[in-house]
Amino acid sequence: MFGEKPKCSLCEKIIRDEDVVLVKMRWPKRKGMTEIKAYLINEGKFICEDCFKARD
Repeated sequence: MFGEKPKCSLCEKIIRDEDVVLVKMRWPKRKGMTEIKAYLINEGKFICEDCFKARD
C-alpha cells in the first residue's frame, strides 16, 4: 500500500496531481492536525471527475 498511487474506485484510473476528484469518507472522530494527503489515501475512496459526471 505504501508508495501506491491513489486510483478512482470505479474505473481504476490513477489520480494525478491537479486532477479534480471527489472523496467519499466518514467524518473523523478525532480532532487535531494530520497530513491531509495521507489521511485521504488511508481513509477515503476517490471518484474521478469523469466517473462522477457519468453517474449524473
